[in-house]
This record gives sequence, C-alpha cells and structure tokens, in this order.
Amino acid sequence: MRQLSETDRDAIRIAQDPAYARWLAQITATGGCAHPIHLTGSTTTRDVTTGEILHRYDTRDEPGERLSVRCRNRRTTVCAPCSRLHAADTFHLIRAGLLGGKTVPATVRNRPRLFVTLTAPSFGPVHHTGDRCRPRRDGGTCGHGRRLGCGAIHASTDLLVGQPLCGDCYDYPAHALWHAHAGKLWDRFVIGVRRHLASSVGLAQSRFSDHARLSFARVAEYQKRAAVHVHAVVRLDGPGGPDDEPPAWGTAARLADSVHATVRRVLVCTPYSPAIGELDLCWGQQFDVRPLSSDGTGPDDDAVAAYVAKYVTKGAGETGAGLDHQVTWDDFDAATVTPHVRSLMRTCWRLGGLPEYAPLRLRAWAHTLGYRGHILTKSRAYSTTYAALRAERAGHRGTHADSLPGTVTDAHWRYTSSGHSPGAALLAASVAEELATNREVARLELAAGESERPGASFK
Repeated sequence: MRQLSETDRDAIRIAQDPAYARWLAQITATGGCAHPIHLTGSTTTRDVTTGEILHRYDTRDEPGERLSVRCRNRRTTVCAPCSRLHAADTFHLIRAGLLGGKTVPATVRNRPRLFVTLTAPSFGPVHHTGDRCRPRRDGGTCGHGRRLGCGAIHASTDLLVGQPLCGDCYDYPAHALWHAHAGKLWDRFVIGVRRHLASSVGLAQSRFSDHARLSFARVAEYQKRAAVHVHAVVRLDGPGGPDDEPPAWGTAARLADSVHATVRRVLVCTPYSPAIGELDLCWGQQFDVRPLSSDGTGPDDDAVAAYVAKYVTKGAGETGAGLDHQVTWDDFDAATVTPHVRSLMRTCWRLGGLPEYAPLRLRAWAHTLGYRGHILTKSRAYSTTYAALRAERAGHRGTHADSLPGTVTDAHWRYTSSGHSPGAALLAASVAEELATNREVARLELAAGESERPGASFK
C-alpha cells in the first residue's frame, strides 16, 4: 500500500467502506460530477389534514452524513458531465423556441424567424486564416517600426491567428470598453428593431407591443481576436407571445430589413474620461442575417440549436480568450494566455482604476476581457427556462421536490463542502466515462434503428 500513490490509496479506502454502494449511487446520480456540492439536512412530507408523516429523508443515513448534488457548472474545463447536461438543456431550450415543445406551441415554426450574427468592430489589423493574410505591395512599417502587412497563409492552428500586427497600434482601451458595453449594445439593438418594425408599417413606436412581440435567444462567442460576437435566434410573435400569431405585416422579409437597418444605427457612448475621451461604440460592419424557414430552404433548426448549445459550454479559458477565474495584477504574467489577451486584461485593470469607469467593474471582469454579460440570454417569451427543464427531469426520475396535493413539505438544508478527495475524483471520473459510453452506445443503436425503418436513409 505504501508504494501506491495517495490517489490510489484513497480510492481503495473508499471502495472498502461498507457504505460504498450508496456512495457510488450518489455519484452516479450526479452523472459523475467533477465538483459536487455536499449538503446536510432533511426533508419531511406530511399530510395536511392528519399531520401524518408520509415520507422523510435525512442525510444522517447517508455516507459521511451528507448528500452530493451536481455543481451545474456550464464550463467543460470545470466539470465535463455538468457542462454536457447544460448543453443538452440549452439545445432543448433553443429548439423549443424554433420548433415548439416544452409548453411552446408547434406553430412557432411557421413564424418569421432569423438567425442573426453580430460582430465587434475592428480595433486594429490582426492576422487571419484563409488566403494570404494581409498582402501589401508597398510593404511599409507603422510608426512603431513593425510591418503593416503579412503575406503568409496561416493555418487555423497557427498561434499568430487573431494576434495584432502591431500591439502598440491596436486600440486596447476601445476593445475593453466595447466588451463592457456589449450588453447595452444588444439592448439598443432589440429596441431599435422594434421601433423600425413599428415605423415601417405606420405604427406609433409606443404601440408596437399591442400588435407584436419580438422574442429572442442569444449566445456570446469569443473570436480568435478575443472579441465577442453574438449569435441570436430572433422570432416575431403576436402580442400574446408564442401562443399568438403575428400580424399580417409581420413577415420574415420585413423583420430582416429591420435588423439590417438597426445594426448600422445602434450607438452607445462611453462615459467621458480625461485619459480616453468619449468613445462611440457600435456593431461591426460584418454581420449575417439568415431567415429560418420551415420548408427546409434555410439553415436546419436542429443544427442552429446544436450550434448555440456547443458554444454555451465553452469558458473563456477554453477559447483562449481569457480565463475562467478572477485575477489580480500579479497574476497576469503567469497566466497561460497569449500576449494579446494579456494586454487586454491589463488594459481592463488599468481602466478599472479610473473613477469614471468604476460602474463597469472592469477589474472584476478582467479575466473575461471586460465582457460581463451572460453567455446565453433570452427574452421571457422565447421558450421554456432552465429551471423548468430541470424540474421536468427531476419529475421524470421521481425526485421532484414539489409537494403532492394535500401535503406539505418541510425542508432544512445546509451547505457543508464541495469537491472530491483524490480517490473520489478518480472514481467519479470513471463513472462519468462509463455513463458517456452508455449514452454513445444508445445513440448509435437508436440511429441504427432509425435507418432500418422503411423509407429511411442516411443523410
């Protein structure tokens, strides 16, 4: 035993515990969560009329007198099992708003719907993939003595992709402040689309909500240049939301025209700073607007939902555009990021020390390069919610916490700790791997069964 590693000794100790079977059942119930939350407490369900105890659960009967639950972290780098579940929930959340289901009527698939991509403006030339990077016949250098062009053809894995040609010429303050105001830019964009739609059909802008409602779900993604861009599903409903048909004038073409017109008009001004001045922030010149049609002529709805779900689990560290944890000035040199990202984090820290930018909390969000919005946001009427999906899953497994009719439940819970010991982490990873393998086998068997149906074919 002394020749074994600490992790192996700990795993053997856990496996030899008389309560190992129950411990394993808990870990399996969490999907092999890599960083579970440990709770202690009890739940008692009583009949309202008689006061009879119908069910009681107490963690004193559990291994270690605690109950382990999922951490629910969306980042793959933090907890792969929970991020996989979060991606699945996101897929169903987005898909329900496109095709119906989860309390959303199927008629939404015939509504005017768009898949919109909005980008950040340029803050300076950067290396990119594709054809020759930045060819220049006359050569030339910038004021800092660096070449203005690049004739190389970069592969997607080239570390130069996304890095500025000259870091001293790159407008890092504008980049950081654009990230800090990205949420406000989106809000102005949504308001602008509503106003343009109303004006285009002769409605008073204040009366738009009496005739139609704009529903959306959007996800933020970091580009190679460490700038956030936005993918969004935008849908036009009637004033009652997904249960209400839009007015006759509400067409996909008119909605697309309003999006095109609004993107170019949105403007947000930063607070005046003696060091920076006042910046006018806007969306980038490159944007994409694609209609989503139920007749199969546009992008596939399932593919759009899967695309959004894929990016919602990526943390800043995984995309190479920051870190997944807060940092201080002393951490920047040791951070495993590119020089470009490190310069952005330092810029956020410096700007965060100016009183005019204090409300932006740039130092607290330096690890995400100043971007402080949620990765995924949606309007209230777009579709279901994460909470509803989790409640439905709990009900399906028979673990729903809601009381039955005629009963009352008293619950008393307290947080005790989180995470695994070295041996427990090893065993949990094995559980997660086994569950992932079982899901893949089930998926392949389902696909094989679908292909054997009469008239079925592979795509």
